Amino acid sequence: MKYISTRGGAPTLGFEETMLTGLARDGGLYVPETWPTLTEEEITALAGLPYEEVAFRVMRPFVGEAFTDEEFRAILTRAYAGFGHVARCPLSQIGPNDWLLELFHGPTLAFKDVAMQLIGQLFEASLKRSGKRVTIVGATSGDTGSAAIEAFRGLDAVEVFILFPHGRVSDVQRRQMTTPDDANVHALAIDGDFDDAQARVKDMFNDHAFRDGVGLAGVNSINWARVLAQAVYYFTAAVSLGAPHRKVSFTVPTGNFGDIFAGYVAKKMGLPIDRLVIATNQNDILHRTLDSGAHVKEGVTPSISPSMDIQVSSNFERLLFELYDREGAAVAQLMGELSGAGGFTLSQGALQRLRAEFDSARASEEETSETIRTVLAETGQVLCPHTAVAVKAAREKRGDASVPMVVLATAHAAKFPDAVESACGIRPPLPARMSNLFDLPERVTRVENDLGAIQSIVGGERVA
Repeated sequence: MKYISTRGGAPTLGFEETMLTGLARDGGLYVPETWPTLTEEEITALAGLPYEEVAFRVMRPFVGEAFTDEEFRAILTRAYAGFGHVARCPLSQIGPNDWLLELFHGPTLAFKDVAMQLIGQLFEASLKRSGKRVTIVGATSGDTGSAAIEAFRGLDAVEVFILFPHGRVSDVQRRQMTTPDDANVHALAIDGDFDDAQARVKDMFNDHAFRDGVGLAGVNSINWARVLAQAVYYFTAAVSLGAPHRKVSFTVPTGNFGDIFAGYVAKKMGLPIDRLVIATNQNDILHRTLDSGAHVKEGVTPSISPSMDIQVSSNFERLLFELYDREGAAVAQLMGELSGAGGFTLSQGALQRLRAEFDSARASEEETSETIRTVLAETGQVLCPHTAVAVKAAREKRGDASVPMVVLATAHAAKFPDAVESACGIRPPLPARMSNLFDLPERVTRVENDLGAIQSIVGGERVA
């Protein structure tokens, strides 16, 4: 299996190199040269298997010769051993044919753990046999950072720097990043929003001398292995609900487009997905794109669902590559327009293809809070604000009632206690294993939104 850049100007790589590289040298993102598929019989055979075995069968065609079957199975076993539910990503019912896919049973209570715990094990196995060291940099709107720190903390061959927007993550999210005391992890609070943090990370990758000098590696959803790992739970959910003998739809709360692109990957592999619904909060660039064809930045407005407060959805580039017949030059031109002019307009053909695969809906702050109250009254379940955005979108775009609708529940409500309590009067408690989170000292460095200042920390100075 080989991987190519969405912009067509970077070397073709194998799985292991793609994973360790992250962003391609031409500024693009890596995608498979071809899409492996599973037959109807192979998908049927996934029913009733442990999550780790499904992950092995779904991901194996993409891994190639990077790891032996024995190595890869051992990596998967270690990755999910710390999850708090035997099913890893269980389903729960919230309506006659409506379901939540609970993705918050990992160590940091968010869906990012599903991929990040695996990435940590893949990196460790690769670096041990090569003897190399890497410096991981990542930007987070709240959950990726804590998941990355949890996955890589204490590893000798890895130094981790996570940039998060100062004052724009929840207290729980911040403390999950700033309280680990391992010497190799560093939390950097940047003056700006998530898009600023993400832009500075990309700037560091595009500074090739700096990149090579510190051995830069990325674990944001620009990393292909992250997206691939997330495709697995689409299979486990759909098969549990009757696939491949019936279609299943999914609604995904998304800002950076990685989690819903993983659903697109599953569909390309042969999973019979009916509709993929993009759920956005008031920072609704993706919803506006489907509505009008114009992909234009309008600035980020802080919300009660902060992990979705994004205007530059990095993984949308991967979809653009598909919408434009894998023409790297066309994608490079569009991304140049986004960077320079602040937006672009899809061709009519690309827009038609987009609408053929995806629906979208938007939830205001009031609608998000109302959904939290409504679902609590109907089911007794307390939703996090991001999941509530998706439930609202799923109900708006429900369609055929005979097709199961699965909403991705991307975080535990306890990560956003203020927003949840304001909406429904219940303050969700943290699990017992995290009960001392607010008693621990924090380690964080405030940094201006300046590439040089950030590089001086990542490249030399160490956070105290």
